[in-house]
Amino acid sequence: MRLSKLNIRKINLNDIDKNYSGQDILMKLGELYQFESGIYGYGNLWTKLERNVENIIIEELDKVGCIQVEFPKLQPKKIWCQSNRWDTYTKDGDIMFTLNNNLGEYGLAPTAEECATLFGANRLNSYKNLPAVYYQIGEKFRKEIRARGYLFRPRTFVMMDAYSFDKSESDMQKTYHLMHDAYLNIFKRLGIKIIPTISDNGVIGGKVAEEFQAITNLGEDKILYDESQDLGMNKEVLEFENKEEYLKQLNIKDDQVLKEYNSVELGNNFQLGTKYSESMKLYFKDENGEDKPYFMGCYGIGLGRIIACLIENNVIKENDKIKGFALPYQIAPYKVQIIANEKNQEVAEELYNNLCENNISAILDDRENLTIGNRINDVFVLGTPRMIVIGNKFDGNIYEIEDIATGEKDFIDKNEIIKYFNNISI
Repeated sequence: MRLSKLNIRKINLNDIDKNYSGQDILMKLGELYQFESGIYGYGNLWTKLERNVENIIIEELDKVGCIQVEFPKLQPKKIWCQSNRWDTYTKDGDIMFTLNNNLGEYGLAPTAEECATLFGANRLNSYKNLPAVYYQIGEKFRKEIRARGYLFRPRTFVMMDAYSFDKSESDMQKTYHLMHDAYLNIFKRLGIKIIPTISDNGVIGGKVAEEFQAITNLGEDKILYDESQDLGMNKEVLEFENKEEYLKQLNIKDDQVLKEYNSVELGNNFQLGTKYSESMKLYFKDENGEDKPYFMGCYGIGLGRIIACLIENNVIKENDKIKGFALPYQIAPYKVQIIANEKNQEVAEELYNNLCENNISAILDDRENLTIGNRINDVFVLGTPRMIVIGNKFDGNIYEIEDIATGEKDFIDKNEIIKYFNNISI
């Protein structure tokens, strides 16, 4: 990408939100645009980063046999009445955005259990069709009373939600554990330290639930963590009357051994049991030709929260002042930013074209009337993980490549540049 096409705004780093520095930088650059509290438009950097996160999720879910589909965002009231959740989401909890016109009453999808159950039942008529897991990645809508933290708690957000169908409780549990492991692989590839925690089922329902929490001072959740088992639980569990059941699941006899951390929930899994298939009267034929309810699970990952967490966890400070952020190389939309002085513009063009031709995404700073220092500062605010400065010291053969997160530098012969970047990807 040629940086002149991005049309980023000049920003003052002394005027950055201290709590949500990375996202505020993108907001001031114009790469995030807030239409209203909790409702955003996304620029090139965020959109491309989201695609990279999305591709990792798709790859890992496809590996375990999940099938990608798409459900409507506009959902008719009648299907929510089938599950008896319309009032829960529109009156009791007041979670769903609704609209009513001459065509009927509808809700904007905050989740998709009803759609998924109907969709699955239409295809999974027999026990021979089971198990099955369908997933989608798309926008959700929730009436957050207090939107906060930019994409940590907005009113519209992109989410992966999956729904499993099994013929028995034991099979449902096998699928649940399969998805648990897939989640761990996803977060490992994203470079996020995740703690699976036991949690409340909330309005989703079911018997068993877990959250995938990332430790961060910016999180509004509090988790209790057992380091020896690498497991935890949401602190709210201690307020439940049946808290001993949760402690038993973790094999914890004394909750005083647990350490407390602030965290943000990036994903969750639920064992729904037969809650939806029975309430909606949707069944499959078993081995004896009898109607049986599906045992279901549902699984969610918030892409917006993941990106917000990645950006905020990689903010760079210098002398206690915000300098910018550096995205992890593996998921960064652009791997390297090229900066050249006036006499080396042709060299920069040649390098940029060479990288692009070899599928190494790069930014060429082709803007006019800027100093080298100003250009370097913008590498940090765009989160690009590597930088090449082609200045007066360039000898025509050796590129100086800086790791923005660590400040370490490599000196690479121009004939080895493609090999260098390909090796980083290994």
